[in-house]
Amino acid sequence: MLKMEGGSWLLYAGGALLALRFILRNVNWLLYEYKLGGKQYFLPPGDMGWPIIGNMWSFLSAFKTTNPDTFIDSFYSKYGKTGIYKVLMFGKPSVIVTTPETCKKVLTDDDNFEPGWPSSTVELMGEKSFISIPYDEHRRLRRLTSASINGYEALSVYITFIEEVVKGSLEKWTTMGNIEFLTEMRRLTFKVIIHIFLGAESDLVMENLEKEYTKLNYGVRAMRINIPGFAFHTALKARKNLVAIFQSVVDKRRSERRERLPGKKPKDMMDALIDAEDENGKKLGDQDVIDIMLMYLNAGHESSGHITTWATYFLQRNPEYFKKAKEEQEEILRKRPATQKGLTLAEVRKMEYLSKVVDETMRIITFSLMVFRVTKNDVNINGYLVPKGWKVMTWFRSVHLDPTIYPNPKEFDPERFSEVRKAGEFLPFGAGTRLCPGNDLAKLEISVFLHHFLLGYQLEQVNPLAPMKFLPHTRPIDNCLARIKKVK
Repeated sequence: MLKMEGGSWLLYAGGALLALRFILRNVNWLLYEYKLGGKQYFLPPGDMGWPIIGNMWSFLSAFKTTNPDTFIDSFYSKYGKTGIYKVLMFGKPSVIVTTPETCKKVLTDDDNFEPGWPSSTVELMGEKSFISIPYDEHRRLRRLTSASINGYEALSVYITFIEEVVKGSLEKWTTMGNIEFLTEMRRLTFKVIIHIFLGAESDLVMENLEKEYTKLNYGVRAMRINIPGFAFHTALKARKNLVAIFQSVVDKRRSERRERLPGKKPKDMMDALIDAEDENGKKLGDQDVIDIMLMYLNAGHESSGHITTWATYFLQRNPEYFKKAKEEQEEILRKRPATQKGLTLAEVRKMEYLSKVVDETMRIITFSLMVFRVTKNDVNINGYLVPKGWKVMTWFRSVHLDPTIYPNPKEFDPERFSEVRKAGEFLPFGAGTRLCPGNDLAKLEISVFLHHFLLGYQLEQVNPLAPMKFLPHTRPIDNCLARIKKVK
């Protein structure tokens, strides 16, 4: 009798656990779907995971393994390849879109979508940065700053300094023995972007700025947990330090304005931002300038440093592509006038094969895993309803690694970019009106480095089989520990 009673209690306990599990798994349905009434039946397939944490645990767990794509693959296996799935991520009811068509729609339809980055990202990058401001303000600021970043005249000036830094860095690295190649590349690109934005005066604070930016970047896509020991807390402190540094520079520059002779040209991007005014004579305030600077400097060195590292890595591991890319650079030298001292922008724009190398690197690595939007209205995507106010994440990684678009997608093959890609199939810089404003500058930095590396150097990894980390960006766990050697 006692045994039966014990067995009954086990049955009751098991039943209670199953009931509790059912309730927990449906809390998010009650919170976010039930109140939609009949609209809930037109939502995309998917699930919202556990209360509060939603799908974040499975997302983070997948990206801490050797195969981060198991996260999105789980949706494919459960619900089929519908191109859109409902989730709860970063504390908000959301959908993930995974095809070129759905990504293109979300990124180019400004009438129905606006920026929807997590509150943690907005808090770290600033309310006046490009990722959070409304469409009209974004268009105004982009118009005021684009020429100073991606304009032909600006790039023609920047290339001389970029080449000088690249040549000096490569020469220095050959004398240093083992180096963390990724770390050194990030320092190189940071030095370039600091020069462009802040000029030579920044030498005194460059090292501190770089340290603060490293802390900031680790918290940009972290959950907003403002407790010591968590990435967001550390990043928030880094932002405060960066804002203080930039405020002192802005104050100094505005003071110089009062003493500067009329007609004197700006000496760097900070000057250009302070002087910029729109057709109505409106100028940027301190917060505008600081948030734009903070955003540009973070994006401008992180993406370039990582992609340059990976392009070098892939070329060194693929001798046939290395040979073709090197031959193109040698041809550029042969055609160069004897009186010309260094690279020109026109030469860089003739590097057709190297451009394919860079594009293929950006495709495989997909530096920006996704971007965030939020619906301004109820929107139909692929026959499914996305309610007003829901977040939408464009999952670039699923597009770039889709075997139906790119056969053997994890193999490095620059020649797949010999054909023109359809709209939405290649999204390293996003798309639409919010396309990354520094895309041309980034490709210029990468191309100048690869030009000199191909012509005279080689990379020897210390741990060629080092495991990978995928958050916040894909990289070898040892930051590509290697030796840089000169070749004849």
